[in-house]
Amino acid sequence: MATDVTTGVNVSQPNGETFDIVILGAGSGGYAAALRAAELDLSVALIDKAELGGTCLHRGCIPTKALLHAAEIAEQTRESEQFGIKAELVGIDMAGVNAYKDGVVSRLFKGLTGLLTHNKNITVVAGEGKLVSKDTVEVAGKRYTGRNVILASGSYSRSLPGLEVDGKRVITSEHALRLDRVPSSAIVLGGGVIGVEFASVWKSFGAEVTILEALPRLVAAEDEDISKQLERNFRKRKINFKVGKPFEKVEHTENGVRATIQGGETVEAEVLLVAVGRGPTTQGLGYEEQGITLDRGFVITNERLHTGVGNIYAVGDIVPGLQLAHRGFAQGIFVAEEIAGKRPAAIDEAGIPRVTYCDPEIASMGLTEAKAKEKYGADKISTFNYNLGGNGKSQILKTQGFVKLVRLDDGPVLGVHMIGARMSEQVGEAQLIYNWEAFPEEVAQLVHAHPTQNEAMGEAFLALAGKPLHVHA
Repeated sequence: MATDVTTGVNVSQPNGETFDIVILGAGSGGYAAALRAAELDLSVALIDKAELGGTCLHRGCIPTKALLHAAEIAEQTRESEQFGIKAELVGIDMAGVNAYKDGVVSRLFKGLTGLLTHNKNITVVAGEGKLVSKDTVEVAGKRYTGRNVILASGSYSRSLPGLEVDGKRVITSEHALRLDRVPSSAIVLGGGVIGVEFASVWKSFGAEVTILEALPRLVAAEDEDISKQLERNFRKRKINFKVGKPFEKVEHTENGVRATIQGGETVEAEVLLVAVGRGPTTQGLGYEEQGITLDRGFVITNERLHTGVGNIYAVGDIVPGLQLAHRGFAQGIFVAEEIAGKRPAAIDEAGIPRVTYCDPEIASMGLTEAKAKEKYGADKISTFNYNLGGNGKSQILKTQGFVKLVRLDDGPVLGVHMIGARMSEQVGEAQLIYNWEAFPEEVAQLVHAHPTQNEAMGEAFLALAGKPLHVHA
C-alpha cells in the first residue's frame, strides 16, 4: 500500500485482484456500504476523487449544522435578558466560527479515515473513477474489478439556466461555508431546506436576508401547516421572503447584486446564494455507456436498488428521492446486505425522517395531510395539531410551534409533522410510530417525561386518542 500525499489515505496498488464489491464514491452511501460489506467479510475497493465522507461531512450536513449551532448561540446571547441574564453580543468572529466548524469536520474526518483505512477488508483508492465495463472501474489508468459494483457518486449544487455562479457575489452553499465574513445583506434563491437554513444562520449573525421562492410557500415539500408556521416565525424574526414569483435574472451592481423576479420586482444585496437543490453527479462517469438508465441525470433502479445492468447497484443522491445522508447510509447498508444474500427488507422512502435545522426546527415523518387525503380519500383522514403553548418545556424555552398528527380513521398514524425548538430530537420516536404502524391509542398509553419537548408528542397522541390533557379548546 502507498499513501496519497494530498489526502493522507492508503491507496491500493492493483495486482489483478477481483474484489467482491467495487464502490464508486466514498460519501454517506458509499462508505456505509463499504463498512457493512466489510463486516460481512466481503472484500471492497472504495474509490473517491475527494475526501472520505463526501459532501455531507465536508460541504453539507456537518458544517452547516455547526454554523446553525453558532447562530443559535448568537441568538441566545442577543436575547438573554428575557431570561434574566445580562449579556451582550459584541460581534461575530467568522474566523472563530469557521475554526469551530472546521474542527468538528476535522475530528469526524480523522475518525472515519481510521475506520476505513485500518479495515483489512477495505482498500481505499484515491482518484477519479470511471465505469469502463459492467464490472470494472478505472482510476488513472488502473482497473479495479468487482463481482458487484455500487455507484455512489453523490451530488452537486444546482444552478439555473443563465445564472452564472462566480463564487464571490453569486455563490452556492459550498462557497457560503467558506465565507470569511458575515455579508451585510443576502438574497437566498430557493426556500427549501438549504435556503431556509442559510437564511436562518445569516439572520442570526446580523445580515438582512430575503428569500426568493418560485413555489407558493417556503419548504413546499412539508405539510402546508408547517410552511405557514415557519413563515410566521420568519416574519417575526424579520427574515424577508417572496413566494410564488419565479426568478428571472441577476445583475452585478457596484456593491453586490440585483435580482429580478417575475413581475419586474427587484431585490438588492451583497451576495446571492443559489439554493435551488442538488443535482446527481453522474455525467462523464461512463454510466450510460454501460447501459444504465438515467433520467435527468439520476440513476434509475428497482426497489432493491439494482440498476438492471449486470451486478450494478446505485445508492444515495444519484437515486431519485430524498437527498439525505441518512437515506444514503440506509441504502448503502441495504445493498451490502443484498449482495451478501441477506435479503433485507426494502426501504420505505416515506419511513425516512426529514429534518430542517433552521430556527425554528422542522421535523417530519410519513405523509403530509394532503398526500394522505390523496392516497386514502379526504373522508378517511383525521388530523390533530397540538400547540406548543400547552407544553411546559416549550414555555421555558420560549418557543412557538406545534406537533401535527395525520391518521387513517380506525387505522394507524400516517404522518407526524413538528415545528419548534429542538424538534429534530423528537423525530426518532415519530419514526418508530410511523414505521411500526402504531395506532394513536397505542402511543397514548406510553408515558412521556415531564417537562420535556418530547412530552408534546405524547400530548398530541392523547388528544388524537380522545383523551386530551393540556389542550386548549
